[in-house]
Amino acid sequence: MIVAIDGPAGTGKSSTSKAVAAQLGLSYLDTGAQYRAITWWMVSNGIDIDDPSAIAAAAGKPEIVSGTDPQGPTITVDGVDVAGPIRTQEVSSKVSAVSAVPEVRTRITELQRSIAASAALGIVVEGRDIGTTVLPDADLKIFLTASPEARAARRSGELKGSDVHSTREALIKRDAADSSRKASPLAKADDAVEVDTTELTLAQVIECVVTLVEEKRAGK
Repeated sequence: MIVAIDGPAGTGKSSTSKAVAAQLGLSYLDTGAQYRAITWWMVSNGIDIDDPSAIAAAAGKPEIVSGTDPQGPTITVDGVDVAGPIRTQEVSSKVSAVSAVPEVRTRITELQRSIAASAALGIVVEGRDIGTTVLPDADLKIFLTASPEARAARRSGELKGSDVHSTREALIKRDAADSSRKASPLAKADDAVEVDTTELTLAQVIECVVTLVEEKRAGK
């Protein structure tokens, strides 16, 4: 059972995906963390983020390993635990530029497909292009949405002390970058089930997705 959950930042993707995977005994993969990891590596190694050719040339160098236990997902780069460092504002501000480079997307997409293929009991994969590009044959595709205001409020809650207005502006800018890039843009797959999380609690979103997965398993 492969479940693809896509959508922009702040819609509850990560929390929902982890909880659904844990509840249903599936593996879990945060693809955004992989793009953050390669971005962190580029920044740490002095690669010019404004030079796509420099990024492309270095795309194959870092070894990125993702642990798929939903109770405690891990991510390492060249053996170093980067779960904390990849969440900094510096990485967040640069990840769209790095992610837009086709060589980076090819490298990470291959990694994601191999992880999904090796998940013996099935996997929940969350990202922005899973249902459209990475796993177009996923058994179930879900696209989470929410109003910019709701997403900004949630993201500000995660990033303690951040300003909701500036967070909202940053999210809208990230959406525009992700939706307009040439390589695998953020988009809803034609056969995806759209779930608007604006008015829903996290528990309600999880329940909704679990129900969709169970219905798919039962062949409804």
